[in-house]
Amino acid sequence: MAAGLCRHTICPIKARHVMMLEYPNRDLGYGSTPPSRYSTSIDAATMSVFFKEILPGNPVQAGDVEALLDPLNLTIRPEESSEYQLLLAAVHDCADRVSNLPDYQPVPDIERFPRQNIHLPEEHEQSYGHAWAHRFIIEGDKSSRSALAGKSVCLKDCIAVAGVPQFFGSDAFPAWTPSTDATVVTRALEAGAVITGTATCENFCNSTSSFTSAQGTIDNPRKAGYSAGGSTSGGAALVTGGLADIAIGTDQGGSIRVPASLCGCVGFKPTHGLVPYTGITSGDQIDDHAGPLARTVDEVAACLDVIAGYDGIDDRSLGAPSPGSFNYLDSLAGASVKGLRIGILKEGYDNDLVQPGVKQTFFDTINRLKSLGANIEEVSIPLHKEGPSIWTIQQRISGSAGILGQANGRRGLYLTEFEQARLPWTSSEFEKLFPSTKNTVINGIYLSRNFPGLYAKTVNIGRQIRDAYEAKFRDYDVIIMPTTPFVAPRHGSRESVLKSFEPSIGMTNNTAIFNVTGNPALSLPVGWSKAVDDESVLLPVGLQIVGGLWQEKKVLNVAKALESSLDWEQEGKSTVEETEEVLNEVRRVRESSHL
Repeated sequence: MAAGLCRHTICPIKARHVMMLEYPNRDLGYGSTPPSRYSTSIDAATMSVFFKEILPGNPVQAGDVEALLDPLNLTIRPEESSEYQLLLAAVHDCADRVSNLPDYQPVPDIERFPRQNIHLPEEHEQSYGHAWAHRFIIEGDKSSRSALAGKSVCLKDCIAVAGVPQFFGSDAFPAWTPSTDATVVTRALEAGAVITGTATCENFCNSTSSFTSAQGTIDNPRKAGYSAGGSTSGGAALVTGGLADIAIGTDQGGSIRVPASLCGCVGFKPTHGLVPYTGITSGDQIDDHAGPLARTVDEVAACLDVIAGYDGIDDRSLGAPSPGSFNYLDSLAGASVKGLRIGILKEGYDNDLVQPGVKQTFFDTINRLKSLGANIEEVSIPLHKEGPSIWTIQQRISGSAGILGQANGRRGLYLTEFEQARLPWTSSEFEKLFPSTKNTVINGIYLSRNFPGLYAKTVNIGRQIRDAYEAKFRDYDVIIMPTTPFVAPRHGSRESVLKSFEPSIGMTNNTAIFNVTGNPALSLPVGWSKAVDDESVLLPVGLQIVGGLWQEKKVLNVAKALESSLDWEQEGKSTVEETEEVLNEVRRVRESSHL
């Protein structure tokens, strides 16, 4: 079945009546012969939603209502207590009934796409520390003529692959095994890709470092001992090192773009909702984005052509066009920036956090764009500086709710098997979480209790920031800035909570804001800078190219034109080395003048 999330499975129950749901009359990219109907079985008794009698064994007791309200400093009148107790008992019976209903999960076509040799990687199979989570082979459609056909693809270990255990960067609970494939998995296989494994992600996808996963540390492919970035750490390392052509990752605050920048590959977070998040473990449904990482812009475009488009399930994607209608790769023929208006974001580079070498590489890139015929102007969006604060409050509150199993409010596929594997939390399980994940829970609970309504305000201000950017995109084709303010730091330390955060501080100043606004943002490697702690180590610098909502082609066009004009791996290193030679000569002259 093609990229098909229309066949569904149910668990057996005493079913006496079957309800047939008509399949939506819309091409959703499920393949050449989509099934015409869904089917599921529903016990006729479940049609009742009013419970006039309480079932035997109901555990609700006198005092339970008051116990629920007491932590909130709320009360009811004593004479009403027994009636609310009855209503609470009724909802318990209702919850019991729903708990016993069959779940409704997409059924992968295992027959067509069998999973081969699923296993934990042996020591000799591992790369860059612990970049692989699981190894296996799933062969895609060999008749496909897609540009993705034959390409090797790895998947971030938060993307569901039926039959493949998922760690989610944690050991707080045993790896859970999905029964379904994410939409991006099915579409990649339909396009002929070969999926070769899942790549390690950071602990609950909750860090831009690459040492927080319970499965192990991931080294930067450019220099061992340095961060690969996170949380799509394993995917970025494997792609950069040539062990996979493409990685499909996720990005809630920079988790595609940060590792792409630190490792020196291309990483694209598309417009929110362009790529369905169906079958992917969620961090915050407002911030959730999925997208590709690869060594070239062409490969990123080819992957996006395949995985983008509404899938009939994820309501994040309701505004996205139908799959197969994008032609991103074809649009790159003759890519050029000549005559384009490109804005340089003042707030994105003009601050003390930006490393001098990163700033110099950024200026060199601006000069190259000018030489290619682009019209460059500095732009200012003061609200950009509020992005980290808005994102932090939003992500802590909703991220905490998700970790605690309280996410709600969206239509789509909920990964109930994952919920069952980890809920309810125990103290010993919580203790095993990395400090960044614990901190999200602690912060979220605190904010919810002490700043009620603040999440709603962050969403409103986030829309204000989005509108400020969209106003600029009426005058500029794209806006650019450094992806990260500094190159890859050394791995952090686990010896204390605060030390574990040090490598990530400030890393997402230019990335998280575009999870809030939803704008497409791509990181392109453009040069090198010295490591902050060791001048003998050169590490990649990423340029972030941001476009208006749904303007992926403009972003890709600028990235392709720049990529085609620049052998960044050689030229960038040469520039840094030449600059160092000049500085050394200046030092020698100064020293000799003092003799």
